[in-house]
Amino acid sequence: MKRRSFVKLTASASALGLFPSELGAALKLANTTLNCDVSNRKLVLIELKGGNDGLNTLIPYNNYGYYAGTLRPDIHIPVTNYNNLAVDISNSGSNQDLVFNPALLSGANAGFKGLYQSGMLRVLQSVGYPSANKSHFASIDLWATGNDGNSWANGKDSGWLGRFMEQAYSSLLPTNFPLGIQLGSSNTWLGFHAEHEHGMALNIEGQNSENFYTVLSGLAGQAPNSIPQGTHYGSELQYIVDTDSAANTYAEAIEHSFNAKGSENLVSYPDTDLADQLKTVARLIRGGIETKIYMVTIGGFDTHNAQNQASGDIDGRHTELLTQLSSAVDAFMADINTDSIGDDVVGLTFSEFGRKAMQNGNLGTDHGEIAPMFVFGKAVQGGVSGINVDLTEATSNNNWQIKTVQHDYRQVFATLMQDFLGAENTIIDNAFFDQTNNESFSDKKIHEIIKASHSVDANCYSLKKDASGLQTFWATYPNPVYDKLFINPLIANSQVAFAFHQTNGKLVKSGSLDLEHGYGTVDMTSFPKGIYIVTLHGQEISETKKIIKA
Repeated sequence: MKRRSFVKLTASASALGLFPSELGAALKLANTTLNCDVSNRKLVLIELKGGNDGLNTLIPYNNYGYYAGTLRPDIHIPVTNYNNLAVDISNSGSNQDLVFNPALLSGANAGFKGLYQSGMLRVLQSVGYPSANKSHFASIDLWATGNDGNSWANGKDSGWLGRFMEQAYSSLLPTNFPLGIQLGSSNTWLGFHAEHEHGMALNIEGQNSENFYTVLSGLAGQAPNSIPQGTHYGSELQYIVDTDSAANTYAEAIEHSFNAKGSENLVSYPDTDLADQLKTVARLIRGGIETKIYMVTIGGFDTHNAQNQASGDIDGRHTELLTQLSSAVDAFMADINTDSIGDDVVGLTFSEFGRKAMQNGNLGTDHGEIAPMFVFGKAVQGGVSGINVDLTEATSNNNWQIKTVQHDYRQVFATLMQDFLGAENTIIDNAFFDQTNNESFSDKKIHEIIKASHSVDANCYSLKKDASGLQTFWATYPNPVYDKLFINPLIANSQVAFAFHQTNGKLVKSGSLDLEHGYGTVDMTSFPKGIYIVTLHGQEISETKKIIKA
């Protein structure tokens, strides 16, 4: 393990997203039927930053001659041993006849090829979104916000993953750990920023657990003695003070998990940055931290030049990157599958876009539209989803683009959110919705991604429980609350009546909310500090919750 700073906040701006009352909380399903208890399940996202060249990652062997002879005479991947490189030999001669880039066999256990042969890797062909944007910044923002390139209707100021965590994990009390952890990039991914809760993830770097975190700068080392209430200035100052306190709390949780007895990695990892990131993820999970979503990053995939080092020589930047990816994932999977933690982890790769079908004049490729994704884990049903790309679709008239999207990236994530993490339809719809066709992605799932043995039973989606173990019908957050309390329905209902009482029984506020848009708010700014009991009524159900006004 490299001796460098293990988990440091990249900047105060990143740290301002760590306020514990903004973490929302987590869907904890009752263990009443098969696969209802998914409270330990986690996702690991691997960003291939820069736009991965899918055509040289997975070669469509059914049209190899056109690929190698016409589109990529200088940078094609030679197939000298088909039986060794074929993704699935049973697909030979079919429209799913794919060949791995040899770099994807890197690793002690044959890398991605080994995972596929073990039935733990699924290839998703032609992943993208309807109206592709080939700007790095715009495209990754579209991926992050859950949009389709046609509009910003899903909310350009928030991320789909943040919106998902905000509702799916809203029934927990404030936590002492971050629901999301990001490594490998100095910039916090927009996808983690929720619609109302802007502190869903902690951005960390490096591998050394020493000197993780001390204090945010700007407050001269200590909080002011008094903070004005009911003012914008006071609200912002309180936010910073609590951010400072929360970040230290999260630091302790991460430090404790990293150094917990029995958290040590159980296999050797390659000496690469991505391997170090995944090595840390494995150790944190084994150390017992309850973080739900991890994101790691490997950059350099913007291969406009030197993708291959010379004509006919596949060594070069792309080969190096795929080697790092395959060997790091190989070690990570071997590590988490050495004991039982691998049962609850699914990983996947994604990139903001693919590359053109035609090579350029610099032994590279320019920005494209679609690219494959890989989903892996014990819970994953191995195989190939989709058919090989139609290379004749790319012509000079469309700037050599392969444009047909076989899988919308939101289909992939919606499938994992429901079939692996147990989210109900309303939570998926709040994360992203097909505004163009007015359709829910809960109706567009890719059912073969998760094995039947690991897929969450549909009867479990609505079985939500609060921290006391009782069934809950509404999520209320943040708690403690400083100004607005959000109320989200966890089952289908459009109206809720509320009444706030002090602990002595005195009624403070009552009214009703229209929840047709997915949430309602109650302004508690003027409430004195203290504990309040809120009673919620809707149709034939009611619920009582304890709320702390800070």
